[in-house]
Amino acid sequence: MEIQYITKAFADSIQVKQNVLADAALQHRIVAAAKLMRTSFEQAGKVLFCGNGGSAADAQHLAAELSGRFYKNRKALFAEALHVNGSFLTAVANDFGYDYAFARMVEAAGKPNDVLVAISTSGNSPSILQAAQVAKAQGMHVIGLTGSSGGKLHDYCDVLVNVPAGDTPRIQECHILIGHIWCAWLEEVLFPEAN
Repeated sequence: MEIQYITKAFADSIQVKQNVLADAALQHRIVAAAKLMRTSFEQAGKVLFCGNGGSAADAQHLAAELSGRFYKNRKALFAEALHVNGSFLTAVANDFGYDYAFARMVEAAGKPNDVLVAISTSGNSPSILQAAQVAKAQGMHVIGLTGSSGGKLHDYCDVLVNVPAGDTPRIQECHILIGHIWCAWLEEVLFPEAN
């Protein structure tokens, strides 16, 4: 490996983040998404996350930050990644098809004013689209976390946070930064006295 390989990856990642900083409308959507989560938590609701592959890892990571802790020692928040029950996931995939794996759990657990954070770099993952459709039908709010186009997921989102990039690793790096921003802000506003 040459040093240039490292510097290009860092430069490309920084460029995507600079593009977010230059997009005021996108920043307002990031704020709007955080406010949807805040309102849900304040009303004893929950935030469900779903994604495939690296996005599943991001879903689990962010759910853990909210249900466990981020910076502060405070009360747990109800946040869960929908893929963590392997028996459920494989049963639904076997019985209904993988496209319905997350949708079935949304149907079982989602309530009006809960939030689904649907993560798909393309915005076109069939399992994510099915989950978003069911969430909307149940009166949930849907936040889409995608790449630049938003894909078909755009049609099901209350708020679309579409990172201005087309390269999957760079999109995912920005997704986790946005998720960390949400976690830090939610802790601050929901638990101002905690430390």
